[in-house]
This record gives sequence, structure tokens and C-alpha cells, in this order.
Amino acid sequence: MQALELKIPPPVVTALAAAAMWGIAVLAPLVDVPAALRVPAAVVLALMGAAFDLSGVVAFRRGQTTVNPMKPDKAAALVCSGVYRLTRNPMYVGLVFVLVAWAVYLSCAWALLGPVAFVLYMNRFQIQPEERALSKLFGSRYEDYKSGVRRWL
Repeated sequence: MQALELKIPPPVVTALAAAAMWGIAVLAPLVDVPAALRVPAAVVLALMGAAFDLSGVVAFRRGQTTVNPMKPDKAAALVCSGVYRLTRNPMYVGLVFVLVAWAVYLSCAWALLGPVAFVLYMNRFQIQPEERALSKLFGSRYEDYKSGVRRWL
């Protein structure tokens, strides 16, 4: 299973999950929620996701380190400030919010399997390899950070 580690960029994983969610919504029964409630809720969730994503990118830029999720071994700094005080993976949290927003917009409870599958995939094939690389690069500083900040929220 190591063959999938750090191979598929997280935005591509997100797009694949979103496409699968759409497919599920085509086949599964929909939840009858008026668009006047569903659409604003989806927009709010998507904006929250975008805020997490942007905050993570800005913190990495300020820390002058790479935002390339495929090359965690190229990290030049351990960023622990800003949104990284709340979660070790704000950009991935943001993508989960976007997927939940998509499920809400689709009005399909079964589509919520998409964000769950995304989290499971990311934990195994993206975050675990990143954590190994960061442990090698930053040692006890990273371990201390890990012990004080959650992986997700």
C-alpha cells in the first residue's frame, strides 16, 4: 500500500471524492431540504473551508516553507503559528469543509461518505508519510507540536 503514499495531490483526491459524491447523489435518495436553506449552508461551509485553506497557505508562505504536499521532506520550517495552533492540517481540514458543503448542496445524506473516505485516505496515504518526514526533519520539536495540536480539529 505504500505505492499510494504521497502520489495523488490532495486537490485531485478532493475532486475524485466530489465526483463520487455526485455519482452517489444521482443514484441515492435525496433529502428534501429547501434550496433556500441548503444553498446558503453549503456556501457558508465552503467559505469556512476556503478560509482554512488560505490561512494554511499564508502561514506556510510566512514561514518560508513549501506548500507542495507531495514533497514534505523539502520543508524548510516547522510552522506552528496561526491556524496551525488549531490543527496540524488546516489545508486538509478546509478540503473536508468543501466536501461537506458539496454534500449539503447535493442534498444527499449518502454523499457524506465522500468526506469520510477523504479523511481515511488522507490519514493513511498523505498525512502519515508527511508526519514521518517531519519527524525526521524536526525531531523532538515536531513530536512536541504533535502532542499539543490535533491532526484534524
